[in-house]
Amino acid sequence: MQNMFVGKGNLGGSPELKVLAGRNGDFEVATMRIMFGRYGRDEDTGDVKQVGGFWREVEIYGPKARDVARLLRKGSRVLVVGEEREFMAKDERGGEVQVIKIVAEDIALQLTRVEKIVFAPPSGRQAQTDSQEDPAEQAA
Repeated sequence: MQNMFVGKGNLGGSPELKVLAGRNGDFEVATMRIMFGRYGRDEDTGDVKQVGGFWREVEIYGPKARDVARLLRKGSRVLVVGEEREFMAKDERGGEVQVIKIVAEDIALQLTRVEKIVFAPPSGRQAQTDSQEDPAEQAA
């Protein structure tokens, strides 16, 4: 990785999954816009508030793209690890503009505003039945 990017942000919309044709066959890519906010303390109240930030287009490829598109939605708080890359694109008038995107190696859901998590059974095993609940859930 030439220039590593690590940031926490919120999805501006649900990820979009596309299948693209490549030299070595078709591949999946999930694209999304993420707001990476900057936070600081309010001098008067001492409360933490957003004091800036920036939007970035983020792409992730392969099986992770499918999972991101299936599990994440608008507003999700995520941790993105990847690389910033420069691309040339065309604006509305047909002129070339430089665009900086993040090509993600991984996108992890942050637990902010998560109410419940349900794990899939490990591959090759059957799901637990109600009588075989997790001991932590039985105590609740």
